[in-house]
Amino acid sequence: MTQNGGPGGPIEHGFPHLATVRASITALFRRLSAEGIRAYAASVAPADAAFDAADDVHLGAQRVASAMVRALRLPDARMVVAFRPMEQAATVELTAGPEYFVEVSDRFRTHRRDLAAALSHEVTHVLLHRLGLRFPGTEENEILTDTAAVYLGAGWLLLDAYREDALTHQKFGYLTPEEFGYVLARRAALFGEDPSTWFTSPQAYEAYVRGRAQAERDHRRPPLAAAGPLARRRYAKARRSGPTPADGPAKGSAERSAEGPAYRFEHEDSGPGLRVSFPCPVCGQRLRLPVGGRLRARCGLCRTVLDCET
Repeated sequence: MTQNGGPGGPIEHGFPHLATVRASITALFRRLSAEGIRAYAASVAPADAAFDAADDVHLGAQRVASAMVRALRLPDARMVVAFRPMEQAATVELTAGPEYFVEVSDRFRTHRRDLAAALSHEVTHVLLHRLGLRFPGTEENEILTDTAAVYLGAGWLLLDAYREDALTHQKFGYLTPEEFGYVLARRAALFGEDPSTWFTSPQAYEAYVRGRAQAERDHRRPPLAAAGPLARRRYAKARRSGPTPADGPAKGSAERSAEGPAYRFEHEDSGPGLRVSFPCPVCGQRLRLPVGGRLRARCGLCRTVLDCET
């Protein structure tokens, strides 16, 4: 896992990886199913991640690693944690198990408050390895791991490890702080959580608020009924223009968005009517609905019922 640290290290902000983050959430639902995702309703408790100066460094590391194993529902996996000088925050050796060797940077011997964040990422690597879930590129696979860690309840610690002030620039993982906040907000909406009380880092809370605003916008994009008046007018104009060209959105024919895939209009499978396709705001699976008014649709992947106005 990557680690940015020191007084002058630059930290990327914004949502540059949002398309991969959304694809990661969809992949989790497809691999685990809606019922499987909901089995991760309990997040890692702050007390389970706590590791203070009075703890024996090795026993404390094993205790925290065991908490991550329980949170990620890997009861038959054993983590052996060792410390050594290394540039990365941590790394894990992926084998058939049930024993996995995690190496963490020696800096965690003294900077113990962030050890749980590093371990959450590495234990998630083990989970995805066991599930056979990975993306082809190295960076995309690391983004998948960060996203899975947060969405399945252990990775809020990765966001809490983010600190940026006059003395410190620190961030773990491949996602930006705002992207971590976005994934955490999507999880919070699914499970009815309020993670705002967990943060020890003020900068992490601010990033969560920005990420939450982005996640809330996903639920206000047409043809969802919660879309605002301006978005509805754009949608109506695109609908009047007819099917979206096969080579991509043309001006006025579909929503243009730098945030990810949006709605597209297509011919009905039979007949002259139109269908609109758009991503489910919960799991990202694309839905296809007939154009023609107010309706309720149930996503076949995450089972969410959506109020739409097509």
